[in-house]
Amino acid sequence: MALRLEDMELIKQLKYKYCRAIDTCDLELLESLLTPDAEVDYQGGIYRFKYEGRDNVMQAIKEAFSPELVSSHTVHHPIIDIHDDDTADGHWTLIDWTLSIAFQNTVVEGSSFYVDKYVKLDGKWLIRKATYTRLFERVHQIPDANLTAHLLGSKAV
Repeated sequence: MALRLEDMELIKQLKYKYCRAIDTCDLELLESLLTPDAEVDYQGGIYRFKYEGRDNVMQAIKEAFSPELVSSHTVHHPIIDIHDDDTADGHWTLIDWTLSIAFQNTVVEGSSFYVDKYVKLDGKWLIRKATYTRLFERVHQIPDANLTAHLLGSKAV
């Protein structure tokens, strides 16, 4: 088995950038990480976030990640399978926490298993498809968000 360590590292960086772009609503960065035909399908206990095509994904993210949302997505334990020079799959464990100020301080927290498909276009690894299914999810409300810092709250999205 020939290990493609450079490709694996580039895919890890791609996924980490994806999480950062989501949590900071950095739409320019996010768009640069997705193929034009990108698909996402995230299924939680109380929601399903499914879109096809980069433009549709971008619009949905723009609407979902507003100044009234706080989120943190971290991915761990990557298993990356490089199939050839231009295709790969990735499996990750996601731990996420989201607070919606707009919905009475509702918190969604949990863990999921990501399954991604990557392609290399013009020498750059991109996300072609990202899906996850929940390992667990907890939804609850908190009486007071009491935020002392909030990046999206200071951005005009």
